[in-house]
Amino acid sequence: MKQEKTQWKEFLETVSVLQWVLSFLLLGVACIVLLVCLMFTSLWPLSTVYFIWLVKDWQTPERGGRRTAFVRNWSVWKHLRDYFPIKLVKTAELNPNKNYVLGCHPHGIMSAGAFTCFSTESCGFTEAFPGVRSSLAILAGLFRIPLYREYIMSAGLFPVSKPSLVHLLSKSGKGNAVVIVIGGAAESLASSPGVNTVVMRQRKGFVRVALEFGADLVPVYSFGENELFRQVIFSEGSIGRKLQDLFKKIMGFAPCLFVGERLAWLPYRTPITTVVGSPISVPKCVLPTEEEVDHYHGLYMEALSKLFHEHKVGCGLSESHELRII
Repeated sequence: MKQEKTQWKEFLETVSVLQWVLSFLLLGVACIVLLVCLMFTSLWPLSTVYFIWLVKDWQTPERGGRRTAFVRNWSVWKHLRDYFPIKLVKTAELNPNKNYVLGCHPHGIMSAGAFTCFSTESCGFTEAFPGVRSSLAILAGLFRIPLYREYIMSAGLFPVSKPSLVHLLSKSGKGNAVVIVIGGAAESLASSPGVNTVVMRQRKGFVRVALEFGADLVPVYSFGENELFRQVIFSEGSIGRKLQDLFKKIMGFAPCLFVGERLAWLPYRTPITTVVGSPISVPKCVLPTEEEVDHYHGLYMEALSKLFHEHKVGCGLSESHELRII
């Protein structure tokens, strides 16, 4: 029988989710404002020393970062998990003597499933896949934001850049699972309740990287990710969509207009089930050909579609739901 939550538990969950949403939307800007403001106070040496140190530490995110178990095990992430709730489902073993590239779909607005399952220990990734370390790769520009970069590095987040991926897959030993949300900003603009669309037909860079380092490909699908917010969807060719595309081209991410429940920024309490599929064996090809990239990209899309259809009913969708790959 499902146990009723106390008011205190619901409050903790709400506060935990609110801090996560505000961190996602505003913490980077707040860090910049704080350091700039300190420059005009008697505490200006703090900002000066930090900026000097930042120059020396600039490459750290692409050279292993500063992952800490302390941050990944914060109790706040367990309350974040329980708010929806979020569940990690394992369908196959991952050999700790190999490296992996996990493609996570869909992006949604904030990738709640990917963050909670792979950047925190609240969903039991380490217990489910002993000897395997998950590392979520995100927009590289976020690691240029002072102070904010320290926070996201501590959770084991990495830039989704070639130097960073090279380090993780070739200089950090075995048992690395690099998680990439393939659809990125373009996919976030399609996020809406009832929509199961992934953007990846022309996204082949992750396959090329997997071939270069002989890392097996693993499809991942987060059922319920697109149900968390209601987004204003602008039609192709409209002024609103053109402005979004322009912003995405300049900044690397898309400004989505969305609402949730109550405080508007709070996501709906919709269950998210993140299903990790079976690995696709990939040979090491230092200089993969286009034909090889296309072949394994095709195998990946087939595996993702199969994963979706095998688990959709058990994750709350009807048999008639289809996965649209564009």
